[in-house]
Amino acid sequence: MIWRRNSSATISAILGADNRRRGSGPIPRAVIRSSQRSSRLSYLSSNGINSRVTHGSGRRPTPLDELRVVEISDRIAGSYCGKLLVDAGAQVRKIEPSQGDPLRRYTATCSPVPDDASSPLFSYLNAGKQSLTCAPDSTRYRAELAAADVVVVTAGRSRASALGIDPRRLLADSGRAVVVTISDFGWTGPFADRAASEFTLQAWAGSPGFRGDPAGPPISIGGDLGEYMGGVFAAFGALAVRRRVEHGGRGEHLDLSMLEAMTLMQSSEWLHSQLLRVPPVTRTLEVPSIEPAKDGYVGITMVTGQQWLDFAAMVECPQLEEIERLRFQIGRWQYRDLIRELIRPWMAERTVAEIVGLGQLFRLPIAALGNGATIGNMDYITERGVFVRNPAGFHQPRPPWLMSRCAPAPVGATPGLGAHNDQPPWRQCEPEDHAAPQGLPLAGVHIVDLTAFWAGPAATHLLAAFGADVVKVESIQRPDGIRYSGGMRTDVDDWWEYGWVFHAMNTNKRSVTLDLGSSEGRRLFLALTAGADVVIENFSPRVMDHFGLTADALLAVNPKLVVARMPAFGLAGPWRDRVGFAPTMEQIGGLTWVTGLPEQPPVTPRGACDPLAGVHAAWAVLAALHFAERTGSGQLVELPMVETVLNATAIQPIESEVFGRTLSRRGNRGSGSAVQNLYRCDGDDAWIAVTVATDQQWCALVDLMGRPAWCDDGLCTGAGRRARADEIDRGLQDWFAGQQLASTVERLAGAGIPAAPVVSPSLVTENPQLRARGFFESLIHPRTGPGLYPCPPFARIAGQREWLMRPPPTLGEHNEEVLRERCGLTGEDLARLATSGVIGTRPSGV
Repeated sequence: MIWRRNSSATISAILGADNRRRGSGPIPRAVIRSSQRSSRLSYLSSNGINSRVTHGSGRRPTPLDELRVVEISDRIAGSYCGKLLVDAGAQVRKIEPSQGDPLRRYTATCSPVPDDASSPLFSYLNAGKQSLTCAPDSTRYRAELAAADVVVVTAGRSRASALGIDPRRLLADSGRAVVVTISDFGWTGPFADRAASEFTLQAWAGSPGFRGDPAGPPISIGGDLGEYMGGVFAAFGALAVRRRVEHGGRGEHLDLSMLEAMTLMQSSEWLHSQLLRVPPVTRTLEVPSIEPAKDGYVGITMVTGQQWLDFAAMVECPQLEEIERLRFQIGRWQYRDLIRELIRPWMAERTVAEIVGLGQLFRLPIAALGNGATIGNMDYITERGVFVRNPAGFHQPRPPWLMSRCAPAPVGATPGLGAHNDQPPWRQCEPEDHAAPQGLPLAGVHIVDLTAFWAGPAATHLLAAFGADVVKVESIQRPDGIRYSGGMRTDVDDWWEYGWVFHAMNTNKRSVTLDLGSSEGRRLFLALTAGADVVIENFSPRVMDHFGLTADALLAVNPKLVVARMPAFGLAGPWRDRVGFAPTMEQIGGLTWVTGLPEQPPVTPRGACDPLAGVHAAWAVLAALHFAERTGSGQLVELPMVETVLNATAIQPIESEVFGRTLSRRGNRGSGSAVQNLYRCDGDDAWIAVTVATDQQWCALVDLMGRPAWCDDGLCTGAGRRARADEIDRGLQDWFAGQQLASTVERLAGAGIPAAPVVSPSLVTENPQLRARGFFESLIHPRTGPGLYPCPPFARIAGQREWLMRPPPTLGEHNEEVLRERCGLTGEDLARLATSGVIGTRPSGV
């Protein structure tokens, strides 16, 4: 059913009158008016993006034409994986049970869905797919699996068996198959069969353990961000292995752990503790962060020392420039009362718009907070045509990538349950003989990596782990800022080698330094480009333009090159030159708005969208590489970081448009209908995360508590529990207060109830599941010694002993090796370049 005006008064009340929505709803006229197409073409033209037709239909090709995917999913992660593939042109057949995917009925605002409709979230995630309903033991089911290039399944080992999914059998029958399984903990390890939720996985991963004022509870991230992270990881893995298949290698079973995917969304704080020799991190909030202005909240993110000094000048507080510790984020919590006392009078006199405007003049990452009702009205959204119409009757963010030679598939219709049962099965490809797997999936791919901080290096970290040769390019004039921006050692000479996020996200890479401000440095960079498959960078747009290293210039040197650019706010448009980090995107995209306690200011999720953007970039690079290898044509790939976040928070503007309800903060209760919260247990700051999503889980919890009197029959249904949520919270708070944390987690787990301890992110290395799965691998760094480094969130693939082959590089460590190998330099050349500062191994001025 299409979401539209209906004769039913109830439906009309839910959806709103069509004319009223067009005129005054949260999605503005600029998004839906007919002139949008012309403005979009104008934008493409101004960006140098080729919009000439290449198909008879008048559309540019999609990058993944002919890829055939079967999706068997009952959660966002699997559906989002399928959505990413559909957007890029793949054919996706979704096999559902007779009652349908549960997401057909789910709304975050608990708004009713008409019986003959699917929820807006389902339509967003599944537009353009085909729906089949066939039993796991049927001939049709087996035929679909056998003919698919990629099979995506959201199930642990035991449930997958019940669904008729046996990866070994599928690979035996079709050596070219790629089977991706998505489960909470992965298919192996002591927690493999435990129940879990997004909320409890966050707790296991250490996310709430360092977020929030210590005087109150830990704070989980609002929304289902981890589900989207798992989905894009799955899509990346599928394309990576598919590349090996297309080069003559075998397929693979990729066993993805949602816990590991979500652990990669925290900043490897265990390395922070080791490298900077500090205790495990505890709960804090950024200072300043979400601050009250004259007419609302403003989001402030100060990462570098220079940004802090500029902020102090902007708010006219010279006292803040004088305290050295304030130049590092890690040092500001101790001074939080002083900082707030000094800046709040200045903030209170100015509107959000005035503060954001001043921030841009000072080139500071300051933003207005977005939510479901306001996101669609932002200048960036309207002028760049970010929202497109879903045939179900609402607007949604477009895919978070733009390619100069390819285009996303048009947004298709939402499939009715079983609507494509009459479609003939795909024809199975003829079996081919294959040798053993031929190395890592991306072996032979050469990448020149100009990225810095977290999002960009997260992309190349993943590409390198899957076998790509990644050469990281820095300069001694401007090393990667994440080497030291969070804090640094003062007792060592090489303090720039101790950045924990740098360590975590730069394994398997080689480092060269090139001063791109010099003609010699640019010449050598172009020589590296000539032999590369991919160049990727995440500077603000004007940096590469200043160097003359635009996509056109690079493609002139190497026409098959994939040039991936990851600007915060796009290469063109009203916010092109704005400065932004992941917290800025979280603030703009609505994620901050739904994170925190209802009675307090919103809380920034603290950079979780950095790796989210990075994995999306890695996925898009593979999609463009697939096209380049098939056609011989390279292209520019634009990956605005803010649009990645908008795709993960899409439910907010969508449900605001459809239902007229705006999601906001609910503390740790989350959205939807589940009983969920953090409860303090007996002991010092001991907290347990619990989710009760089903009647069965509720009954198990009541039995475990000894059936207290307040748990009457009225709470046996989801509707009854929703109506008495506050009463349930009070009862559970009282009960958990007398329980010991570790044993209670195990008792709940044994009863099939999702539960987890809230742990410091510094201590996740002690998690028995992560250790058993080999998520941490030990490497010895030449300056800092042994350390535990994070891996991709997949079990090791066939024939693989480890994901990580080399530690993160020291600055310029591979200058001689790479520049001799790739650019043909001699020893005399290298000495001359070092003397002139074009290359080096120590930052300038040190």
